[in-house]
This record gives sequence, C-alpha cells and structure tokens, in this order.
Amino acid sequence: MELKRVVVTGLGTINPIGNSVAEYWESLKNGVSGADMIRQFDASKFKTRFACEVKNYDPTAYFNRKEVRKLDLYAQYALVAAKEAVEDAGFDLEAEDLTRAGVIWGSGIGGIKSFLDEAIGYANGDGTPRFSPFFIPKMISNIASGHISMKYGFQGPNYSTVSACASSTHAMIDAMNYIRLGKADVFISGGSEAAINEAGLGGFSSMQAISTNNEECKSASRPFCKTRDGFVMGEGAGALVLEEYEHAKARGAKIYAEIVGGGMSGDAYHLTATHPEGRGAISAIKMALQDANMQPEDLDYVNVHGTSTPVGDIPELRAVQAVLGEHAYKVNISSTKSMTGHLLGAAGAIEAIASILAINNSLVPPTINHREQDPEIDPKLNLTLHTAQERPVRAALSNTFGFGGHNASVIFKSFTE
Repeated sequence: MELKRVVVTGLGTINPIGNSVAEYWESLKNGVSGADMIRQFDASKFKTRFACEVKNYDPTAYFNRKEVRKLDLYAQYALVAAKEAVEDAGFDLEAEDLTRAGVIWGSGIGGIKSFLDEAIGYANGDGTPRFSPFFIPKMISNIASGHISMKYGFQGPNYSTVSACASSTHAMIDAMNYIRLGKADVFISGGSEAAINEAGLGGFSSMQAISTNNEECKSASRPFCKTRDGFVMGEGAGALVLEEYEHAKARGAKIYAEIVGGGMSGDAYHLTATHPEGRGAISAIKMALQDANMQPEDLDYVNVHGTSTPVGDIPELRAVQAVLGEHAYKVNISSTKSMTGHLLGAAGAIEAIASILAINNSLVPPTINHREQDPEIDPKLNLTLHTAQERPVRAALSNTFGFGGHNASVIFKSFTE
C-alpha cells in the first residue's frame, strides 16, 4: 500500500535552557549551558550536587492548586509542552474529528518524585497505611498521555512508550507509522521526565553513570571530550504535533519539516552499556535510512545521543562512521546534551525539535564544553565544537539509545510539496 506522508506542524518544550521553543532555540544557537547546582532539594551529601534543572518554573502559572496536587512534575511538564505545540499547530479543535487524533508519549521513569514522597511519608509514619488517592495516578508512566488526551479531547490511539532514553523517539516513530497507515490524522507525541530528586540522583550516582565534576558543573556535560566523566541529569519535556500531509494542507497549517523514517533495534548485550562496536546503533540508523528511502549522502546533520559518558560516545561515532562511510566527514555532528544535559525519556523529543529547527534555520547547534581531543575519536569528524555552524540542512538524523539496549533513530527532512 502507498504510505501517507507525515509532517510536523507544531512544537512545544520546557527544558533546562528554555521554557518555550523560541527560548530553547536562542540558547542552542548561543551555546548556553543549563547546568548548575541543584536547587530542588539539598544535595550536599551526594557525590554529584548539580544537574540541568528547568529554570523559573511556577506550576501555578499553568495549573490551579487542585491540578498541581494531582500531577507529578513529569506530567506537568508534559502538559506545558503539549499546550505550546497544540497552540503552535493552530488547531480548530471543534472542526477536528477527534476520534482520529491521538497521543503517544514517552517517559523512561514517570512519577518517581511522587513515589518517593509517598514512600518517605509511610516510612516516617506510625505504620498506618496513609497514601494519597492520587499516588498511583501521579506515579504511573502512562498518565501523561492520558492527561494530554483528556485536555484536548483526543480519542484516537493513546498510550505511552517506556524504553529508557529512547522512549520519546519510539513514541514519535509509532505515531508516524499510525498516520502513514491511515489509522489516524494527528498525534501529539514526545516525552517528559522529572527525575532530579534524591532517588533519581542517588540511583544514577550509585551506577557511576553521572558526572561528579561539581567544581566545573557548568561545563561538566562534555560529549566526545577526553575528560568527560558521565552524563548530567536533565528534566523537562518536548512535544511535536505530527499530522498527515493532506490533512495539514487542507487546514492551511504551517509545516516545519517532514518525518520520513524511523529505525529501532536492540543491542542484546548489556544492562546499561552500549555495544562497544555500536551494533544496535548501526542497525537503527540503517533501518531509519531504509525506511526513509534515503542514502547516507542525503544527510547533512546528525544529532547524536552523545551523553558524555566514557563508554557511550565512542561506539555511537563508530556506528555513524560505519553507516555513513566517507560521508561521515561531510555531515555536521553535534550533541545538544552538552547544553541541556540528559533528559532521559524526554531526550529524543527535545533533540528532534533541535534537529527540526536546524533544518528550518540552516544552522547546526554546537557541542559545547569540549576541552581535549579523545585519541579514540577520529579527528576528521566535524563535531561542531564550541559554536553553531551555518549550513543548509536538507535532512537530519536524531539518535537515542537507552539502558537495556534500546535503540531508536529518526529522520526529519526539509518539507517540499
């Protein structure tokens, strides 16, 4: 059967370097770091005392007090980003067939803060079980997609993807495929995460996965640098409105880009580590290109997973080189996690937005904080170090890889009739 075309008609975000898409893009262009000492709780006894937190966030600016009580922070972020994306898309919801509008949303962890608060409350009590009636609805990882669908009345496919750091990329690929197959016209897709708390920080710290460079916290997220020592935790959300092309055209929607391919694979290798030769990453990138009916030479930009971990960055670059061959030296590569930190299950969503904005603005955001060349990384690769680089971006590949060996790659390209 002939697959339908899928376009992006709305964008929304709240993240460590921007509480809107416009603010996010300004920070990306200018190489702004979102890292700082943690303010949400007292982290003084932790080995890592910094993260990339959302700045200047007041929930009462978006929700009434009753709503705040019912929403974990990860769901709040989801609704904030979705609101911007829906408004950006310019829908007349009364004119839409809402049975053909759905939500597929990703989160790697869900409401961990709500779980932590309830567990502490029980442990500090007298043994009598006193739990909030909102505990389970606040904590479960699927509730953000439920809240978004209820807010906008979307009655089409509605579920959440949970695949660690690949969660929101899996969500976008699923949404694309539903539309391609004619099973829906519109999706709100993306992801959200809010795991900067005692449990989240402590858990990743005990795994030795996150940076401990407290003295240089602003520049601690340094993908590809020889001195990198782990990722920096981030939080927030990214939302995209994906729409069937003819549907978007009929309502006169503006179109940011076309989503043309997705690839998914499993490393089948290790609990947390990437396969050293990038086996799963190679498969995901190849499948994305095949799905898009594109050649490596069609790509101009690769937004890599690039977490700033000693063991993760090199296998991904090997995978890019294995698939792109000599063209790997002609594309721009960058890790926007150097600025935002790692948003875990929401990473793919905000990095998809960065990729789309690079296409729209002919500008590749930089990899900041690089200090020293890693001898294991090919020096001929253009890692877009320090400052943004102007170039036409016809198509961009965005990679996300998660604990458990979950790999997902997605391709966006400049829209043409």
